[in-house]
Amino acid sequence: MTTDPLLLTGEVDDATARLLRTAASFDDADLAAASLLPGWTRGHVLAHVARNADGFVNLLTSARTGQAVPMYASPTARDADIESGSSRPPAVHLDDLRRSADRFTEAVAAMPVDAWGATVETRRGPWPAAMLVWGRLRELEVHHVDLAAGYRPADWPETFGHRLLHEVANSLAARTDAPPMVLRFDGSRHELVIGDRAQAPTVTGAAPELASWLIGRSPGTVLTVTPDGPLPDPPEWI
Repeated sequence: MTTDPLLLTGEVDDATARLLRTAASFDDADLAAASLLPGWTRGHVLAHVARNADGFVNLLTSARTGQAVPMYASPTARDADIESGSSRPPAVHLDDLRRSADRFTEAVAAMPVDAWGATVETRRGPWPAAMLVWGRLRELEVHHVDLAAGYRPADWPETFGHRLLHEVANSLAARTDAPPMVLRFDGSRHELVIGDRAQAPTVTGAAPELASWLIGRSPGTVLTVTPDGPLPDPPEWI
């Protein structure tokens, strides 16, 4: 597994192509249907994915130039862009997704090697510029699932599922509101421990299923708990 931005660009291209194929299948009724995100239609999700690409372009520009370029003009402007873009016709959504993805690809290609060492200011605080390509891949894969159009966590590439699980587990281990748990991959003796192991049930399943449950994209019904009992209640993800 890697978060090296240059090694992940191919994965971003593949994830983008998969998302575009799904988006190309939508008609007006499909876009108006509910997504997995409360209060958002599929159109909202697609508008967000496009604007997220432009937000990452802004952060890459900031890293490349050394200037303070915000990801979005403001939280209000971000929300307004998503809302106004949500009800566009299918062809407009598809064109916007393609063009914004191309802008992201161009911004990555324009990065000098030393610029990847910069720190940029995201909506949730400082982040290493070297993590931006991973951040874009995560947006594409998770929001593809959010479209509720047949793409599931089980369809994630294996390396992505493992990488996401490790990231989420590591972030939960640093939080005081996360319940203790031991995460065990199916068919593996490898474990991730969150909190006090002595008080922790063991939750077992495939890496993508564990990850999707931790980030609130799955109820975890295919996971098993030892000793027998309810699944822990993880806190809200980012």
